[in-house]
Amino acid sequence: MKTLLKITASMTGSNGYSAQLAEEFAQNWLLDNPGGRIVTRDLFAEPVPHLTAERFQAFATPASERTPAQEDIVAYSDVLIAELNGANVIVFAVPMYNFSVPSTLRAYFDHIARAGVTFRYNAEGPKGLVEGKQAYVFIARGGVYPAVSDTQTPYLRQFLSFIGITDVQFVYAEGLALGEEAREKSLASARQAVAKFATVRKAA
Repeated sequence: MKTLLKITASMTGSNGYSAQLAEEFAQNWLLDNPGGRIVTRDLFAEPVPHLTAERFQAFATPASERTPAQEDIVAYSDVLIAELNGANVIVFAVPMYNFSVPSTLRAYFDHIARAGVTFRYNAEGPKGLVEGKQAYVFIARGGVYPAVSDTQTPYLRQFLSFIGITDVQFVYAEGLALGEEAREKSLASARQAVAKFATVRKAA
């Protein structure tokens, strides 16, 4: 059974523009994959704890030496990683907050970046272990950010590549706070991109 993991980080939940685009993509994907399933992780409704020294130490402690509290921390991370590894396609709904990704998404990343589990180091440097995945990132922004001032895309691309996910497509809905006309034009363009993904899959 094919699985799509949808990760949303909007404080407005399913009403967020990034979440709406991600859901539209997911439903198109489901039409193309009868019998497939969608797993949703809403990082605003169920936030991942921010990384602390205690949590980091739990990840770094050998399994045979962990305390019960550390085992609980690692078990929580293991669930997130199992979701990731179990998905064929991963979809991220990412609003821009204060020129960056939501802190809830960063906390999620902190819990899935585990040495020896999702990445390892060798003589050539880091090697991502989460391979063979396709990722789609839907970004919603109030303003317009050309590449020179885009802090989100390089960060997301680098992190996903670090854990082994290199097949990543980005869709942007920008200028959403610049008036109704600008908002509707940008959303229409983003939805066209979503529809184009479905067309490409059918043609493949």
